[in-house]
Amino acid sequence: MALNKVVICGVNTAKLPLLTNEEKNELFIRVEQGDQTAREKLIEGNLRLVLSVIQRFSNASENADDLFQVGCIGLMKAIDNFDRSLNVKFSTYAVPMIIGECRRYLRDNNSIRVSRSLRDIAYKAIYAKERIMREEDREATIEEVAKEIEVEKEMVVMALDAIATPVSLYDPVYQEGGDTLYIMDQVSDKKNKEDNWVENISLNEAMGRLSDREYNIIRLRFFEGKTQTEVAREISISQAQVSRLEKSALKNMKNYLDI
Repeated sequence: MALNKVVICGVNTAKLPLLTNEEKNELFIRVEQGDQTAREKLIEGNLRLVLSVIQRFSNASENADDLFQVGCIGLMKAIDNFDRSLNVKFSTYAVPMIIGECRRYLRDNNSIRVSRSLRDIAYKAIYAKERIMREEDREATIEEVAKEIEVEKEMVVMALDAIATPVSLYDPVYQEGGDTLYIMDQVSDKKNKEDNWVENISLNEAMGRLSDREYNIIRLRFFEGKTQTEVAREISISQAQVSRLEKSALKNMKNYLDI
């Protein structure tokens, strides 16, 4: 997606206007009174917001013009539904709506085909979750969503999974102090038990050179197939510490076994 070009959908992004908070408030008052000209000015004055949001989807293969148009739809929905009495910044309210619109568009255009009925259930579930988040300021449970849209909770889970965008095991999920944690670090390996891992190597001797904490981490991770999150919880340290100790222990064992 080429987001570095100046003109998107005929709009010169280098010359987008910028509204002050006072100007926004005045325009919203006029919009509430039915002034369409004020609505158009609000849309134009917030196109920079749309542009900044679609930068988050730079890895997507979609055309920048198409995604910009979709983001503008989310912006217009935000303008039409914004409640000034909530005392929150418009951008705080608008950004999630723009992101949501972009994600729905990308899901609809996913190369993995999902049945219309399953997609409908997924979208109803998403709207229900967003409503509960907006009204109650908390994440909705699957049970609550299922009850609201009147389907079985198993069907809700299946539908949401079906439209989820596939991710790589090597996508980063967390970073602390230069140590990056990847999705693969959170995946349990139930098959990688001791019998398979020890075969034909002097593993016992290598592990005997580790500190007690390193030994425990390696045992839990590779003999019991636990995730870094589970290990961190069990030995009462942070997940980032588990990652650093695991990498250090594996490096030391590799160096010993290569001797």
